[in-house]
Amino acid sequence: MKKVPSKYQPRGFRILHEDLDVIVGNKAPGLLTVAAKWENENTVHNLLNQYVRKGNPRSNKCVYVVHRLDQATSGVLIFAKTEAVQQYLKNNWKSTIKTYYAIVHGHLAKKSGIISSYLSEDENYMVHSSEDADSGKLAETEYTVLKETPKFSLLKINLLTGKKNQIRVHMAEAGHPLVGDSKYGPDKQKFNDLRLHSSEIEFTHPHKKVRMSFKAPVPEYFKSLVAYEY
Repeated sequence: MKKVPSKYQPRGFRILHEDLDVIVGNKAPGLLTVAAKWENENTVHNLLNQYVRKGNPRSNKCVYVVHRLDQATSGVLIFAKTEAVQQYLKNNWKSTIKTYYAIVHGHLAKKSGIISSYLSEDENYMVHSSEDADSGKLAETEYTVLKETPKFSLLKINLLTGKKNQIRVHMAEAGHPLVGDSKYGPDKQKFNDLRLHSSEIEFTHPHKKVRMSFKAPVPEYFKSLVAYEY
């Protein structure tokens, strides 16, 4: 892959890898992955569609969504260049390894484990957790505490499933909401940035059939809160 010059990089999405099948990049916090009711232009999906069309308004080229990150979450994302590649990646999603860093309030009693529950979304776009299998979709979050400070804990998370707001809901439910999470955390927080970062993704390439891994550097506001060799 040739390095994409800075002037061609979509604003808010730094391309880490591009080939005939996929585009992998680092999403900035605050940027939507796909359109929402309140915003349909400034999204990674739309920016990448413009990018692959190279400014040609007649072009019908587009990219296809494989997975998503919350608006406030930063980090690595994969987009497919064809529907066939999109379907392949989705069909093989269970073999895709998704690694996150998160900073949460307080100290967890168990320093590693798996949080498992069933998640559902209400009419106000809030996701709720339940132990009832009939009330939602199974979500599993594997975590390990990497470091503790007097007030916070740094976690490394292996996202075993990928449901909306999964990590945020699971940690809040455990009594340790993410720092900067105004949706599921304390009502009054002095932190503007959500401390949740999609750090690395490993998947099987749809045509090469080899494992590929890409990392997105951890934002500076993580390092300022918890010092660690990320």
